[in-house]
Amino acid sequence: MSASEPRPPMSKAEYVYTVLLEEIRSSRIPGGTALRAGEVAKRLGVSVTPVREALRRLEKDRLISYEAHHGATVIDLGDEALAEYYGLRAVVEGLGARLAASRITPAELAELRELHAAMAEDAARGRNERLGEQSRRFHLRIVDIGGPAFLGAHARSVRNSFPVPAEASLWLDETQVRAQLEAHEGILAALEAGDGERAERVMIEHVRNAGDYRQRH
Repeated sequence: MSASEPRPPMSKAEYVYTVLLEEIRSSRIPGGTALRAGEVAKRLGVSVTPVREALRRLEKDRLISYEAHHGATVIDLGDEALAEYYGLRAVVEGLGARLAASRITPAELAELRELHAAMAEDAARGRNERLGEQSRRFHLRIVDIGGPAFLGAHARSVRNSFPVPAEASLWLDETQVRAQLEAHEGILAALEAGDGERAERVMIEHVRNAGDYRQRH
């Protein structure tokens, strides 16, 4: 177990699932990779049983598939899936922003502004490798505020369903950083004004622009 891998949470099966989910989501385990339960168990220091439980969960998440004589394989998603992923994200996160505008508290708005300020500071110092995860937190926090009952969990499920290689992050492209931060500023302004329609519109455009970038690259 490396120092960067999360410690066992509730159970060994949950631990294995968490590690594999992050590795697939970040494309450290790329599409088309065979996942052999025995090898995973040895690498993570657990028995085969929790690995098999974790693989069943990943199959339900549609991140792996089983084939006769091949076992579990990470699903390799193509351009059509990429377009669908960003389209779905735009709808879900746009709705989250619309709902958040009508219920966000001053404390929650301050929390988002603090996160945005940290992103701007990191961008100014050239620490772009931090920005992708910070942006993920920014978006999901807005959806959590707007839809705490169902929407937040759904947004996470959507994001976890499509691997995004760290090196493919648009936040590593200096030509994109300013535009993306400006979009975040526009979302924050709409939330502060309680303008749900504008918050939704800016969020949808922001997510779609990210999808267009991924398709070009």
